[in-house]
Amino acid sequence: MKKANLFIQRMRLRHINGFVAVAQERSLSRAADKLNLSQPALSKTLSELEALTGNLLLVRHRQGTQLTEQGEQFLGYATRVLEALAAAGHALERFDEAPARALRIGALPTAALGMLPQAIGQYQQAHPHARIQVITAKNDELLAQLKAGELEVAIGRMAEPAMMSGIAFELLLLESLLLVTRPGHPLLSETVTLERALSYPAILSPKGTVPRHNTENLLSSRGFSLPGQYVETLSASLARQMTLQFDYLWFVPSSAVKDDIAGGQLIPLPLATQGMEEAVGILTRNDGEHSDAVLAFIASVRRIAGATRHG
Repeated sequence: MKKANLFIQRMRLRHINGFVAVAQERSLSRAADKLNLSQPALSKTLSELEALTGNLLLVRHRQGTQLTEQGEQFLGYATRVLEALAAAGHALERFDEAPARALRIGALPTAALGMLPQAIGQYQQAHPHARIQVITAKNDELLAQLKAGELEVAIGRMAEPAMMSGIAFELLLLESLLLVTRPGHPLLSETVTLERALSYPAILSPKGTVPRHNTENLLSSRGFSLPGQYVETLSASLARQMTLQFDYLWFVPSSAVKDDIAGGQLIPLPLATQGMEEAVGILTRNDGEHSDAVLAFIASVRRIAGATRHG
């Protein structure tokens, strides 16, 4: 056992490389050229190896070199050592080249149509190799995924105290509720009232969401109920396309349609919705420090929200 330990302690990679090269080339001179060594240096390395093993591994003659029986046996082990080292090197290269783990972001569908695209764009311009995974969901689902560690940050709303346990909320802006439609909608050719608006089909957020709650409160405060025909969807992109293509009216948070209104693609109806504002902000777990990636993304969101507030 002591001899084996001494062998392991004194064995060097140059011994194995030199031996395998000579075994492959069957020539000391060709092996030396391959390793970019002088023949005396390679010869000394082989002598050290034979001293360490206590065996004659190579027989040298004019025609080249020949492995002894012990040399043939040692060659199998030496080759596997080099193959294992090569495999380890390739694995480390793949690890170095592998992209960083994706930053997992949650967002309300209306936020995904509003401030999120600009925030992601700014973040990835500053971090060209960053990967981002975006999950859109209702607010209660975002909170649950944050608590479970499935999300690292989310853009959502303040919830009931029990649901906010373990979650930090940073206010970004107060969104107002709008009722929007496409240019050329028949309603725009007459005096716009809430009563006339409700004679057309509407697009609403699903029950249990804050925009739906605010919509129902707005209508009930003015003595109305939901229209007889409506589409209920969490998809802001679907709602947008249907509003642009047909005669739907869309009850929607203001940030989701800010750019469409500025560009004239959607028209807000002149109906008072004061008191229907909702707080939108950054949601994170408050159980520890955030990664540099999360902090950088949050900084992007703050910049976009600041521009939205002052725009």
